[in-house]
Amino acid sequence: MIRTAIIGYGNLGRSVEKVIADQPDMELVGVFSRRDSLDTQVRVLPAADVEKHKDEVDVLFVCLGSATDVPAQAPELAKHFTTVDTYDNHGEIPNYRTVMDKSAQEGENIAMISTGWDPGIFSLNRVLGGAVLPGADQMTFWGPGLSQGHSDAVRRVTDVAKGVQYTKPNPEAIEAVKRGEGADLKANECHLRHCFVVAEETGDAAADEKLKEQIREAIVTMPDYFAPYETIVEFISEAEFERDHQGMPHGGQVITRGHAGTSGHVIEFGLSLERNPDFTAAVQVAYGRAAWRMRQAGETGARTVFEVAPYLLSAEPLDDLVAKKL
Repeated sequence: MIRTAIIGYGNLGRSVEKVIADQPDMELVGVFSRRDSLDTQVRVLPAADVEKHKDEVDVLFVCLGSATDVPAQAPELAKHFTTVDTYDNHGEIPNYRTVMDKSAQEGENIAMISTGWDPGIFSLNRVLGGAVLPGADQMTFWGPGLSQGHSDAVRRVTDVAKGVQYTKPNPEAIEAVKRGEGADLKANECHLRHCFVVAEETGDAAADEKLKEQIREAIVTMPDYFAPYETIVEFISEAEFERDHQGMPHGGQVITRGHAGTSGHVIEFGLSLERNPDFTAAVQVAYGRAAWRMRQAGETGARTVFEVAPYLLSAEPLDDLVAKKL
């Protein structure tokens, strides 16, 4: 059995716990948290003591917020554990990979970075489509759905009590790519970001309006997450938030259009997710199995989804996969 643990017990951490329970070759030995009490039957341990338990854990699932917690804490964790994270700030992934590789090499561990569905499964499909149809036009569309990473970034803005962000694709852009007319489209032309925010209240109406404008400005100018996109920030009451924004659907598609030989081809890969954290957790856990196997084989350092053979993700033996899936 692969001995696993979780650090961070938000939406993703809770989903990882449920997914691990369904695995035939994994057991969850503990959850590390800054909180003393969690709604779980699993052993809860202080996050500050995580290094003391490194001999009890084969794979540590890092379920912290991508905006600030993962880049701040994951490098130190990789010195002591084989880790798997879902870091999703695309523009910073190359730098993050370099930092994590150094830490994991120092600790003789594997640091499996940026798993999930994007980055993750969608990343694989971008590479596959581009490899099969070199020089193809390619575009990724996200949504409609709730983004965990972007929602976390919203909630970290000063004076935001609660917040979520929905990504919405532009249907006209999707059709343009399918027709082969999307080569010049940029990601920010293909999507709209819609934020629903509950702001802290001061009790003074004028002060509250000024606070909302400060929050709006902080969100729409946030580098990497919102600045390049058309972003709507809508302020709502806590009651509205609890009523209308508890679900976590998401999805999207990768479209590749190109030529091979004398003919044209379109490759489409899509996802429709009922609950984003559950699916992200399922991908993260599968890559945890791969990380453990790669470490058992003597590998160390940072790894991305591009470097993992598919059979390493599965609990089924390779011979069975060849017989049933190939």
